[in-house]
Amino acid sequence: MPARDRIPARSRAGGGRAAASPRRASATTGAGRSGAGPARRAGAPDPAPAGQLVVGPVPPLARAVGVLLALAGLVGAVAVFPTYLVVGGTAVTPVTGPVDAVVALVGPVAALGVGTGLLLGRVPRLGLAYAAVTGALAVGRLLIELYQGHGSTARPAVEVLAGERVITSSVGIGAGWVLGVVALALTVLAGVLAMVAWGRTVMDDGGTLDPLRPVLAGCAVVLGVAAVLCLALPAADVPDRVVTDPTTGLETVVTAEGAQGLLERPGTALLGGLLLAGALLLCSVIAPSLRPRLGAVGGLLGVTVFLLAAALSGWRDAVHGPDVDWTLPGAGLLVLGVGAAALTVLAWRWGAGSGPAGAAGA
Repeated sequence: MPARDRIPARSRAGGGRAAASPRRASATTGAGRSGAGPARRAGAPDPAPAGQLVVGPVPPLARAVGVLLALAGLVGAVAVFPTYLVVGGTAVTPVTGPVDAVVALVGPVAALGVGTGLLLGRVPRLGLAYAAVTGALAVGRLLIELYQGHGSTARPAVEVLAGERVITSSVGIGAGWVLGVVALALTVLAGVLAMVAWGRTVMDDGGTLDPLRPVLAGCAVVLGVAAVLCLALPAADVPDRVVTDPTTGLETVVTAEGAQGLLERPGTALLGGLLLAGALLLCSVIAPSLRPRLGAVGGLLGVTVFLLAAALSGWRDAVHGPDVDWTLPGAGLLVLGVGAAALTVLAWRWGAGSGPAGAAGA
């Protein structure tokens, strides 16, 4: 019998076990790996570390929202300089000096800046959240503007426009009104596209804002309710007059008809006021829950810019002439705008990390 055929059976069995051992060891090692945690889907981006932002490829639709938002800001910035309306023979222009220009440009400059950043693909969900909030708020404002330019003569009333006390017996539209309506329409379109592009845009973080979100949501709801109550009354109004009877010396308070409140106008303006109030409440509730942290910052920034622009416009109307006074709701609106700005800064600075990182496949 050849020597190679006289290998003991025990050696052959041991060799078989030795050959099988690497396979069992490999299977055991693989089982240990699979038992350590769930397998990650191939091609999926790694979860964002705490404090770090992960930004994926920015879809073209999101960049289109940036273009529309920036264009709306540019058109809105130009719209504040020409004649707005000619009401009862009085030309109304929002900007008559440098202070008026600063106040009137708050909203357009913010839209231009955020839209440009979104067009460049920087923190896209911040820009999308801002566009969605401002677009929702612009729907009611657009209906109110359409009423001011076309329907206000059907039921003439006293209005305070850019600090001028006018009677809407006749209204002629100017270039400023046309450009303002175009800017609002572009803002609404940008808001609609932002809602569509939100789910297609990859952007996430480690959830550092999550512990603070309930507090932010509660404060934002209170702020939104208070803001609607303040908007229901004019921010600048005509004060009552005290008339003294020269014979008896009796003083009588005579109520002067002044600016119309948010829900006091009829027709499309009333619908616009209701939509504006509802959108403000809804955006105040939703904005703190947007992910990631900078998405919530964008939503809160949209609410902040709207409140500050409305409050400063009322203050500008009050200081424009002696016939109009700044009201308590107008001052309250400014306080609420500052409060919204504080919430925005808090969400922005809370757990801010080292900056954005590209997602897998970016």
